[in-house]
Amino acid sequence: MVLGIIPARYASTRLPGKPLVDLGGLSMIERVVRQAQLANLTRVVVATDDERILDHVRGFGGEAVLTRADHPSGTDRVWEAFELLGAPADCQCIVNIQGDEPFIDPRQINALVDLFSQHPAPAIATLIKPVRTDEELFSPHLPKVVIDYAGRALYFSRHPLPYQRQHPPEEWLAHHRYFRHLGLYAYQPAVLRQLTQLPPSPLELAESLEQLRWLEAGFSIQTTVTELDAFGIDTPEDVARARTRLGIREER
Repeated sequence: MVLGIIPARYASTRLPGKPLVDLGGLSMIERVVRQAQLANLTRVVVATDDERILDHVRGFGGEAVLTRADHPSGTDRVWEAFELLGAPADCQCIVNIQGDEPFIDPRQINALVDLFSQHPAPAIATLIKPVRTDEELFSPHLPKVVIDYAGRALYFSRHPLPYQRQHPPEEWLAHHRYFRHLGLYAYQPAVLRQLTQLPPSPLELAESLEQLRWLEAGFSIQTTVTELDAFGIDTPEDVARARTRLGIREER
């Protein structure tokens, strides 16, 4: 079994009720579910803290579970959902799918799932994408990742790494291949359980990147490269961009 779980909180500082935002006649969460169902997943489940989202997902025929509201991260919410589903023993891996990416490409999910057919399977897997522009490279909102020869993550940072001492910053992309991190994860169930028991770590607190907690604790994170982009929605401006992408004209 390959289980896809989509954490979906109602509360959002910049966009309250984000999962229920209408995008061309379908809510954002329904679009995420529909895209995930096209991937090589045995089951797709929404993990939410709000009965409005729970009822909405079940209303369009999706599967959802109601989790606690006090989880510090989506990772913790995914683990509780897995337990609520009975922690199926035949689960090969759990894919944590962002609930605010209505255009997620099923091929991105499949790229992670495919890693778990290898032996040995990774403990944790995630997606990375080549950086193409200086805007991406220097944006603190787009985490970067440094990898080893086998594609394992060495470090994640909001700052471009490595620092190229011999070149000015505007030439860095010409002399080194940088990667962005896309927030799609897959885990072995036993590993996910261990991750939820780890306390916040110094590097995590410095960068505000949860995956650094896992690296500091000694877990290996396998990456795989995608050329497909991500489109997360966090603000009303992002909603407007999404509607434009769908060909929806905003009323004035």
